[in-house]
Amino acid sequence: MKEEIKTLLENALPLVNPESDFLFAELDSLGVATILLMLSEKYGIKLDHTDATPRNLKNIEALAALVERKLAEKAAGKER
Repeated sequence: MKEEIKTLLENALPLVNPESDFLFAELDSLGVATILLMLSEKYGIKLDHTDATPRNLKNIEALAALVERKLAEKAAGKER
């Protein structure tokens, strides 16, 4: 999943370094919205502004953990 997310980031936001541990710091509001929308569409999960935290958007690992958590919530019927 991390490689898929990295590829999505590279294609959608070519000026952002997906390998950075400071990914959130490199993003403006449009970049954050792009990432949330892109992940929502790719994985069929619901993401909104409450998910746009520095912790969730810190790096590829944090994004993958967010997606995995949302997929688990969806599978358990707890998707908000």
